[in-house]
Amino acid sequence: MAYQKILVAVDRSQQGELVFNKSLEIARKNQAQLTIFHCLPIDTRENPAIYSDLYGQNLGNYARAIQEHLDREKEQTRQWLTAYCDRAVRSGVQADWDWQFGNPGRRIQQIAKQWQPDLIVVGRRDRNNIQELMMGSVSNYIVHRASCSVLVVQGSESQQ
Repeated sequence: MAYQKILVAVDRSQQGELVFNKSLEIARKNQAQLTIFHCLPIDTRENPAIYSDLYGQNLGNYARAIQEHLDREKEQTRQWLTAYCDRAVRSGVQADWDWQFGNPGRRIQQIAKQWQPDLIVVGRRDRNNIQELMMGSVSNYIVHRASCSVLVVQGSESQQ
């Protein structure tokens, strides 16, 4: 099967590089268009209570700190995805990129529904069943909801 439109979901791990390289190889062989996608999760691990006081006056500081963090993340993501896109174009592949905030599985599914790729390329880390139950699995979510072929690049960061 020849692919015309490939959606690749990457992150900043070493496996993200592997996933990108695999999708670029397939795109070159098929003369396919490539969309490089990254999802910035909304980090809720920080406890806003540490910024709070009895009257909530420090919540403004918390909001500013979160906004500054998001601004830095957005700029780093823009630079990083632009570099991937430039590599693809230099390899002779028509490419663009996109990013969104939120749940990675849901966002990948949404962009795939809009863009209608022939293939989605995602990575998978070696997580045991308990870890997947607690943390979820983006690749599993996509495999079970995609309306096109899905290539899951296997591996763990420690193997790369």
